Amino acid sequence: MNLTYEEVGATLTDGELPSGYHHMDRRVRLGSGSDCFERAGAAVLSWAAHRGAGFTVTPGGPAREGVDVIVSAPFLRIPCRVVRVVRSAERVGFAYGTLRGHPECGGEAFLVERDAEGGVWFRVRAFSRPGRWVVRVGGPVARAVQLWVTRRYLRAVVGACADSP
Repeated sequence: MNLTYEEVGATLTDGELPSGYHHMDRRVRLGSGSDCFERAGAAVLSWAAHRGAGFTVTPGGPAREGVDVIVSAPFLRIPCRVVRVVRSAERVGFAYGTLRGHPECGGEAFLVERDAEGGVWFRVRAFSRPGRWVVRVGGPVARAVQLWVTRRYLRAVVGACADSP
């Protein structure tokens, strides 16, 4: 199955997101230091943001490049492919893209980033446009739902880091 968009990996750059899409870029400070960075990175790669937001991810193993996943909630099935996994001294996380059957078309990244002062941040960055007529018709509602889910992702990783020893 092919991705439903062409700009694969665009959420991982620090540049502008692709034109023709709705853009979203949110982040929250998690703390500072190597321990915080490592715990947060492990949480993100193990889908803690998604599970904490109320989703189930199948298969449930760590995010791996090239793996197709189904992110689901009651009455919702969201097929995606992990297109990149990032592990560096300043950034850990992954990006996935939409597959046929996803309500939208585009990409989203879930990144733990360390700034120059040692601060650790969790960032969710996405670009999307409607992939189904119901999303197109419900545009403002769809955007509100996307923002609501993103806030849940952010809170979930904050909670996962706070819960770790």
